[in-house]
Amino acid sequence: MSRFNDESDKAGRASQGSAVFDPKGVVGRKLKSFYDVIETEPVPSHLLDLLEQLDEAERKSKLGK
Repeated sequence: MSRFNDESDKAGRASQGSAVFDPKGVVGRKLKSFYDVIETEPVPSHLLDLLEQLDEAERKSKLGK
């Protein structure tokens, strides 16, 4: 295979990859739709409790230093 063919093949794959990952393409629109639904869901209370415990542990460790 010549160098020209290798470079041509790489360019062809790059353009195909760009089409596959187009944010306005089918996959991009579906991912955005999925993300929008998740973004509006409330944070579970047990996760908020864990985050509060982490904040409290950080505050205590800073006071001890």
